[in-house]
Amino acid sequence: MLVPPNIPEKKIMACLHKAYGVKSRTLTFLPLGADVNAASYRLSAESGQDYFVKLRRGAVDEIGIVLPHFLHAQGITQVIAPLPALDGQLWTSLEGFQVVLYPFVQSRRGFEVVLSARQWADFGRALKRIHTLPLPEALASAIPRETYTPRYRQQVQGFLEQVKQENYQDPVAVKVASLLQSEEDVILDLLQRAEGYAQRLQAQPADFVLCHADLHAGNLLIADHGGLYIVDWDAPILAPKERDLMYIGGAQGFRDVTARQEAARFYRGYGAAQVDPIALAYYRYERILQDIAAFCEQLLLTDTGGEDRQQSFGYLASNFLPGNTIAVAYHADKQ
Repeated sequence: MLVPPNIPEKKIMACLHKAYGVKSRTLTFLPLGADVNAASYRLSAESGQDYFVKLRRGAVDEIGIVLPHFLHAQGITQVIAPLPALDGQLWTSLEGFQVVLYPFVQSRRGFEVVLSARQWADFGRALKRIHTLPLPEALASAIPRETYTPRYRQQVQGFLEQVKQENYQDPVAVKVASLLQSEEDVILDLLQRAEGYAQRLQAQPADFVLCHADLHAGNLLIADHGGLYIVDWDAPILAPKERDLMYIGGAQGFRDVTARQEAARFYRGYGAAQVDPIALAYYRYERILQDIAAFCEQLLLTDTGGEDRQQSFGYLASNFLPGNTIAVAYHADKQ
């Protein structure tokens, strides 16, 4: 969210005091990310300690909270664990939001800095540990498994038809409709490629591992002390490792580095890996289509969101820019 939710800060501070025993001195809204259902704050406590507070609208996402707590407990220190409340729970609730408290790490997002060779290797080592970590059955059974669902492909197809029939009044929706119509041939090609690869992957066996599933540069924190952290565990999935590896060299927001350099530096930490080019191509196409579906749902089906709407349109349109995600996916697929 770029603007805070309609909850008074005093009410959030009171909630944190009651649930966590933390007495707040100040609570500062942080305009972070493209998720219009998530709000972030920096809390400065009377004790002198700072915390990161995350509010997420909707039902409690237990896996997105419990999983990073488990990973950190297994020694994967590149994952920041949520702090337990006084009752032992890892979250509390407030006016339709789940509230989670974390240690605050003075840092910048991965798209704001140039990762060093050491940080790239740390990233690779951390992800390899995540991909190879055995999960308790109770936890594994609660994490979704890859099904190569056509859900997003069908949604995008529906939006392509919708923009031919609707007359939008909202300025951002007008721009979205124009973009979809001008790029229709490209989007139809993406749909065809993703569908074809999905059918091939469904027909072949694959080893499923724990995947973060959203490893763009914005979901890496680079601490001022040089440490690297993987954040935003909102959509983990058990899937082929390529679900995560598609982000490496996939034009996912990392600065001042070529796709080849990304791969070389990352795999120094991750280690040798046999990467399935079909799975890699599928996930890159599918991720683009998922973005199109999500942003169209936000921008065509509602007129809410304020400043977030223009930012979301920018993210949507950027996929079609030269050298960005679509061009990179095509180039790698051709190779």
